[in-house]
Parts: sequence; structure tokens; C-alpha cells
Amino acid sequence: MDYGVLANNILAGVGGKDNIGSAWHCATRLRFKLKDESKADTEKIENMDGVITVVKSAGQYQVVIGNNVARVFEPLADAIGLARDDAQSDNQEEKKKDNIVNRFIGFISSVFTPFLGAMAGTGVLKGLLALFVTLGWLQESSGTYQIWYAAGDAFFYFLPVWLAFTAAAHLKVNQYVAAALAGALLYPNLITLLAGSKPVTFFGLTVVGTTYSSSVIPILLAVWMLSYLQPILDKFFHDSVRNIFTPMVSLIIMVPVTLLVVGPLGTSVGTVLSSSVESVYRVAPYAAGAVMGALWQVFVIFGVHWTFVPVMTNNISQLGYDYLLPMLSVVVLAQSGAALGVFLKTKDAKMKSLAGSSVLTGVLGITEPAIYGVTLKLKRPFIFATIAGGIGGAIAGGGGAHANAFTLPSLLALPTYLGKGFTSVVIGLVVAFILSAVATYLFGVPSQPKDSKTDAKNPEEIQDDLVIAPVSGTIIPLESVKDEVFASGAMGKGIAIVPDDDQIVSPIVGTVAAVYPSKHAIGLISNGGVEVLIHVGIDTVQLNGKHFNQLVEQGQKVSVGTPLITFDRQAIQEAGYDPTVMVIITNTADYEITETQDTVANQNWLLQLKAL
Repeated sequence: MDYGVLANNILAGVGGKDNIGSAWHCATRLRFKLKDESKADTEKIENMDGVITVVKSAGQYQVVIGNNVARVFEPLADAIGLARDDAQSDNQEEKKKDNIVNRFIGFISSVFTPFLGAMAGTGVLKGLLALFVTLGWLQESSGTYQIWYAAGDAFFYFLPVWLAFTAAAHLKVNQYVAAALAGALLYPNLITLLAGSKPVTFFGLTVVGTTYSSSVIPILLAVWMLSYLQPILDKFFHDSVRNIFTPMVSLIIMVPVTLLVVGPLGTSVGTVLSSSVESVYRVAPYAAGAVMGALWQVFVIFGVHWTFVPVMTNNISQLGYDYLLPMLSVVVLAQSGAALGVFLKTKDAKMKSLAGSSVLTGVLGITEPAIYGVTLKLKRPFIFATIAGGIGGAIAGGGGAHANAFTLPSLLALPTYLGKGFTSVVIGLVVAFILSAVATYLFGVPSQPKDSKTDAKNPEEIQDDLVIAPVSGTIIPLESVKDEVFASGAMGKGIAIVPDDDQIVSPIVGTVAAVYPSKHAIGLISNGGVEVLIHVGIDTVQLNGKHFNQLVEQGQKVSVGTPLITFDRQAIQEAGYDPTVMVIITNTADYEITETQDTVANQNWLLQLKAL
């Protein structure tokens, strides 16, 4: 796949460079803040090869790509003038128009997204070290363990620095000043001073001896305050000295303010938050686990899951562990199990391929391909995964499962769950995976033809109840066609294709029932009585046959793949006409019609018919 072409197509689909207020990416999604969301052609983007789906959530326009999102973001960032690993925002007024909930979720998302991969990787490393110690492979006193532990723990120890940097990027504050502010809170000599027996004062005010390593809330509050202070200082100082004096005065003010007020306040908020979460799990662990297990993927779909990330990291900072993360691993396995059920049951080649790859990415913690490409599209598998996640979550929560380090929920996170409740989380994972897979296999996949791809060498063997793609291209719903007669279904049910070829072939085995002087359409009837109308272009009857060439006559027998019409797409478009091809079942009332789940037409079946 040419990721540069896909990036350019997506850029055009969202309304172009000028319509982008900000752009960044997470593990699977391109995330946009669009100035005018109505300019985005969602349907066009969803039908692009390489795009799983589009999600509109928390004020963001999210294009779900999957594991190759970084490859798509690179040329996209180049096209719109971004640093490849950055988020860009050039329209603060647009942010202010969002409601406070969307702004908060957007803030948390943009703050944590850039380093989630690094955080997850170092979290897994800490978990593996704990496993190696438990198995007796390493001693905590050994140099090998200490060096590897430093590699795994350093990210979490200096978490305020990374948070300061990304929060400053989102709030349009000098990132290096924000990082210096965080660094001051972690400065070794200051930590030693505050830990001493004598009280520390700043101009007579007592400084609370709080530890800020691995903390979350204090630095976020401090950078938020800095975002208000910096513009004031920028206006106060002349251009000639601003670059020096604004950072200097910012630190002169913010470091003591943070140590005296913001830090203790943020620490208190974090303590209350972690204590509240712990209390809920102590009072009703089964119910809490069931709710998180059942609803987490719903939270993901609507984008509100980001609100839990600071809660989880804060829990680990305050308590040394977190109750939420094990339940999320159960959810991940439930979605992976549902994808496995689809993989084992479906006869559609494209869906089987997507479901199979989604199982692997799912157990590794990336569930978007499974959700948007498989389970949510088929509906029942998503429901079964939700139920299984709730049951598995109840088992894990009831057993007191907890995580000792933050990492992405997946099988790789298992070592971080060692300790109390480890057995319960393993049982919860197994139950959620198997239950979801079995339920989906038995009840979650609609019956389909064995393979969506036909054998062009044996067209007579194609089932009479299938209508095959008459042209290659991008499949779109008939309802999206810009012709009210076809879109409304007045001519019958069907499907449409944006062609990338100039030849129409027969989609059935049967007879040519009707030809037209304008050559832009043709009617067929299959040997089983299915009446098919193929209409090339919208309003192309006005071309009076120009740019079209009819290859068959009325009454002629045809097989699947028999050439029917050739046409000049470029000339038709230059003449101002839409070349979209509509495939209509004109005797719709006689059949129950199932549309393909494919998005690309290439000799695959489009419509499956069952006589009523």
C-alpha cells in the first residue's frame, strides 16, 4: 500500500489542510480537530482502502487506521507542515467553542497519547523483572536487575517531566520551561532537603515535604497555571529580551508557587481520587469489575476512556498499584475472542483475513481493528464481547486483581499483575476469551457464501443467488448516491461502486433483457429470475451515448464476466458527470437481499438474494 497516497486522500477527505486545527495520532487512529467538521467527507474516507472506520468523539474527528497509523501520519504531517511526532493546533478559538467535557477529554488524550507506547513498554519491562525475581532467575540485589530496573522505572519516576512537555504542547506553552518546572520538583538536592527533619521555608512560608516522582495531577495543574502566566509575561517584556526574561520569571514564580500551593493541592486531589477508587473496589469488587469489564469498550468508542488514564497512573503513584488495569486486559481478550469466533465461522475471505489479524493485534492490546473492522460491524460479536468482558471483569475484580505498573492492557501486561489476585485475573482472561469466542461462533456471524471471491475460470459454478461486482472500484451504499431516485430505493434495492476501471461485465449468468440507445445502462435477468439493472453514471443519459460503447445485444446469453459496456471515465468526469455505477435489483420485492461487507469491488459478490 502507498501510505503517501492514502495520507493525501485522507487530507482531501477531511477538507484539506486549511480545515485542520490540529492533528496527531495514537496507536491506531489519526486524530483531527477540524475547524468545520461538515466539510469532511466521512463516507469517502471510510471507503478508502486502508481505513477501518471513522469515529467522531469528544470533539475529535478520528480516522481508524490500525497498526500502520504511524506510516500514514508521516506523509500527512509533511503535507500539513507538522513535526512528525507532534500534535499541532493553530486555532485556539475553535477549542474554546467545545464544551468543557470535550475540552477536558481532548486535553487528557493529547497529553498521554504521545508517550503511551514508551510507558507501556517500560511497564512491561518492570513486570517481566518481577516475574524473573519470582521464578528465581534474578536477584533484586544483582547489578543486572538494578540496571534493567532503572531502565524500566526511570520513565515512571520522571513522569512529571513527560507530562509537562506534552501538556505544554497542548496548551501552547514553552515546553522546555514546563519541563524545567517539572525537573525542579524532582531535583535531588531539593528532595533531600524536603525529606530532612527541619522544616523548609520560602520567605517564611513552610514548604510541604511532598514527593513528586511519578505524580500526575500536580504538574498538570502547574502547567495549566503556566499557560495563563506566560502570555502575561510575553506582553510585559520587550521583544529584545522576551526569550530570556519570560522563561526566567516564569520559573521564579511557578516553582515556589507549585511547591507551596499547587503541588500539595494536586497531591491531595490525587490522594482523594485514589482512595475513592480503592473504596469502591473494596466495597463492591465484583460489581465494579463487571461494570468496567462490560462498559470499557463503549467508553473507548465514545472517547471518554481517556478520563481514566490519569486515574490509573495516579493510583500507581499514590497506592503503588491500580485496580482498573487488570479488568481492561479482560476486555481486550473478550474482543479478541469475538474476533476469533468470526474468523472460525465466517466464509467471507476478506472478513476472515481481517478477523484473523485482529485476534493477534487484540491480544497485544490494540483492539480498534477488532472493534471497528469486525465486532461492531457485525453487532452481535460486540454484544457478546461486552457480556463476556463483564463476566471476566467480575471474576478479576472479585479476586482483588491489581497492576503494579502501568502498561497497555494485554497479555503482555500479565507480569505486572503478579501478586494478590493474579489467579483471578488469569481465570477472568480465559473465561472472557473463550465465552466471547464460543458465543460469537455459535450465534454471532450471519450465514454467508463460502468465499466472496469468484473463480473467473468457472463462472457457471457461481451460485445463482449471488450478484457479482460488474466493475472494480470502491463499494459505497446506494443511499449515498447523489441521485434521489436511486438513493431512495425507488428503483429497487442495490449497491453502488465508484469505478476504477472502464469496463462493465455481467454480474450474473443469464440473458440481456434490455439495452438503451444512450448505452449508459443495461438490464439483465438471471437464469433464476433475478432482474438486474446496471446504470453507469448519474444523469449520464444526457450524453446520448457519447463516451459509451455497448458490447452486447438484447436477448444475448451472458455469463459472469462477459463484457457488456465500455466507457471513458475521464471524459465523463470532464463533462461534469459522476461515473458512479449503480447495481439495482428491480424485482426487489421478491427477495431478501444481503449486501456485502466488503469495501472494494474486484470480482467479489455484492448482493446475496434469498427468494421470499
